[in-house]
Amino acid sequence: MTGVPPEADSPSVALATFAATLRFEQIPAPVVRRAEELLLDWVGSALAGRNARAVQSIARFATTMGPALARGRGTSEVLISRAATTPMFAAMVNAAASHVAEQDDVHNGSVFHPGAVVFPPALAVAQAIGATGRELLTASVVGYEVGIRVGEFLGRSHYRVFHTTGTAGTVAAAAAVGRLLKLDAAQMVHAFGSAGTQAAGLWEFLRDAADSKQLHTAKAASDGLMAAYLAADGFTGARRILEGAQGMAAGMSTDANPARLTDGLGQRWALAETSFKYHASCRHTHPAADALQQVMRVHALRAEDIAHVTAHVHQAAIDVLGPVTDPRTVHQSKFSMGSVLGLIALFDRAGLTEFDAHYLNARVVALRERVHMVLDEEVDAAYPQRWIGKVSVRTTDGRTLQGRVDEPKGDPGNTLSRAEIEDKARRLAAYGEAANDAEMDAVITRIWALADWSRVQTLLP
Repeated sequence: MTGVPPEADSPSVALATFAATLRFEQIPAPVVRRAEELLLDWVGSALAGRNARAVQSIARFATTMGPALARGRGTSEVLISRAATTPMFAAMVNAAASHVAEQDDVHNGSVFHPGAVVFPPALAVAQAIGATGRELLTASVVGYEVGIRVGEFLGRSHYRVFHTTGTAGTVAAAAAVGRLLKLDAAQMVHAFGSAGTQAAGLWEFLRDAADSKQLHTAKAASDGLMAAYLAADGFTGARRILEGAQGMAAGMSTDANPARLTDGLGQRWALAETSFKYHASCRHTHPAADALQQVMRVHALRAEDIAHVTAHVHQAAIDVLGPVTDPRTVHQSKFSMGSVLGLIALFDRAGLTEFDAHYLNARVVALRERVHMVLDEEVDAAYPQRWIGKVSVRTTDGRTLQGRVDEPKGDPGNTLSRAEIEDKARRLAAYGEAANDAEMDAVITRIWALADWSRVQTLLP
C-alpha cells in the first residue's frame, strides 16, 4: 500500500479501505515473521488461562449457548478444552483465556493488547471457512494495524476511564474477520460502524477485583466478529463511527486525533512496534520492575536491604494502578506496583508461579507497603510512545540508589528472540496444564509454517 485511496472521504473510510484491500504480498517479510511470533505468544497466553475461574465461567456460558460440535469442516477450536464450536463462541472463550495471565502482547503507543482480541476471532473464522494460512496472517495484520491506530486516535484521555483493549479491540476484531470474509471497502465501513457502536470496557473493575477484564476481551472478539458477519449480510453501520459528531471519540475521548487513524497506512507497520510482555503483570509495572531488577543486580542488594522504593511513573500508571492499594486476589495483585516490586526484590522475577505462591506472602506485603509511585515529568512526557522505567531505592544503610531502563524487556528495541518466545509459550502452556512440551513443539512447528498452509486447521494436536 502506498497511501489512502482517493475515494476515501473520511479517516474511518480510509482505514476501512486499507483493511479491505491489503494483500499478503504487500506485507514486508519481517512483519509476517513478527505476526507469526505474536500468534505463538498469544497461544501460550490463552493456554495459561485455562484454569482461571472467570475463563471457566465464560466457557460454560459458551457451551450452554453454543453447544460443542464434532471436529470437522466448519468448526472452530477452543484452545483450553480442544473442543470445537461455532466461530463466535470459540473466539469468545479464547479471547477471555488469553487475557488472564497478564503476559499477552501490548502496543505502547496505543496502550492496547492486540493479540487478545485479534487472533481469537481471526483463528476461529479462518478454521470455520477453510481460509489459507496467508489469509489468516493477512487478516491478523489488518486487525493489528486497525486496532492500534484506533487506540492511538482515542488518546490518553480515553484510557483514564476506558479499557482500550475492549473498545479499540472491538473494531480490530471486526477488521480481521472482515478481511477473512473478503468484505469490500463499503462493507468494511459498515462493520466498523457496528463494531464501534458496541465498543465498551471500563476500568472500575480494578477497584473490586472483579472479572470484567476477561469479559472485555471476550466481548470485543465476539462483537467484532458479529459486526463483520452482519456487514457481509448487508447490515449497515455508521460511516463515521470513529470521528463522527456522536461517534466513539465524541463519547469516549477529549484528546482524539483523527490523523492517527491513517498514520502511515501501508508504510508504517504498527504490528512490528508491538511488545512482548516479560513479567506476568500489568504492563504499567514493567518499566519500574526492570529498573528495580537493575538496581538489585548492580548493587548486589537483598530484599532486606531495601528501606523504601519510589517508582517514577507516567500518569496512566497512577490512574490504573493507584486504586489497587490492598490486593485480595492474584489477578488484582498484578495491578499493584508494590506487589510486583516486592516479588522482584525477593525472587528476581514476577512470573506466574511467583504471583500464585507469594502475592500474600508476609515479606511481599511488607515490601509492598514500602513502595510508592510519584509522577515523573520526563517519564510522563515520553509516554505512551516510550515507557521509561525509573526507581529510587533507599537502603537500610542510608544510601539512595537510582535505576533506569529506557526500553523494558520485550519492547521492539529489547525484544525476545524466537527461542525466548518458544520457551515462554511452553512455560505458559505448562502453567495452564493445557499442553505438554511435545504438543507445544507441534504447535510451534505449525505456526512457523503457517504461511504455507493451504487451509487453517487446528493448532493443537
